[in-house]
Amino acid sequence: MTKDRPKIETKRLLLRPFELSDGSRVKELAGDKAIADTTLNIPHPYEDGMAEEWISTHQAKFESGELANYAIILKSTKCLIGAIGLTINKRFNRAELGYWIGKEYWNQDYCTEASKAMLEYGFRNLGLNKIIATHIDRNPASGKVMEKIGMKKEGFFREHVTKWEKYEDMASYGILKKEWERST
Repeated sequence: MTKDRPKIETKRLLLRPFELSDGSRVKELAGDKAIADTTLNIPHPYEDGMAEEWISTHQAKFESGELANYAIILKSTKCLIGAIGLTINKRFNRAELGYWIGKEYWNQDYCTEASKAMLEYGFRNLGLNKIIATHIDRNPASGKVMEKIGMKKEGFFREHVTKWEKYEDMASYGILKKEWERST
């Protein structure tokens, strides 16, 4: 039996499971070099079929309790503008928040709005104890999102990853369920 992924609504956004038909829009948005440049797991160039392949993994990973990935949809236009998800570590009852927003939608607080909703989903629906997030240090806008949703900076990792054959520093943030509960 298939386990349904719930839809999540905010004031301006609908977070819903990706559909295979979203593939061309994902390729269009995530294919922008500016998006790939500051994320660890988005390739560039973003080739035909990559989005559909990625989307096709979501349901099985949700059912196994590993992943809760969502398309970020603008309610006003019904347009897909990005992605957000939680990569779940059941053993330690925590998850890592990850997101990207299409460049034309930057600086409008969509990512903050979607991230707040994912914290609520993770703590209330999934029963997580902690949610973490990391960002490449040269992408301070991502760190600002983490701060706006109540995460605290927990660490800084020098030359921790490579992106396009260059070592990158990473910043790490986290929030505990009890901290989130106090702030809501």
